[in-house]
Amino acid sequence: MRPSATLPKLTSQEPKPVDTCTRYLLNNAKYLKYDDYLKAVFCIARGVIEGACRHLIKDRMESMGLDGP
Repeated sequence: MRPSATLPKLTSQEPKPVDTCTRYLLNNAKYLKYDDYLKAVFCIARGVIEGACRHLIKDRMESMGLDGP
């Protein structure tokens, strides 16, 4: 995420949310064991929520000119 926040076409304010999100993920990495939780068959979120998140991230990536995953 951080490399995408350094694209030359971004304004000085646009990278700030990426930095905030990255800092959160790094600070909480020990709790973010999504693959382990799925293997244990824990309910992470309903399909509708996961689908909405996937589309939101895709839309954000595309608006920044990135292809996404």
